[in-house]
Amino acid sequence: MAGARSNKEIQKMSFEDALEELKEIVSTLESGDGKLDQAIESYERGAKLKRHCEAKLREAQEKIEKISLGPDGDVATESFDAG
Repeated sequence: MAGARSNKEIQKMSFEDALEELKEIVSTLESGDGKLDQAIESYERGAKLKRHCEAKLREAQEKIEKISLGPDGDVATESFDAG
């Protein structure tokens, strides 16, 4: 069940933290250091982190698209429910 724990852990990460870890994984994989099994595990985690970052970006874009100016010139937001 390590994969399920890993998925829950990733879902709790901020965009910035997930992106930083993804950069570290890419750097490690590009260096060619390490064992094959470890590289495969890192690649799988990197793919999950990438999906998480993409979801966070989509969520932010949807929130931005909901922002509009009210009749008095104030910024108004519509309620947004991502889930």
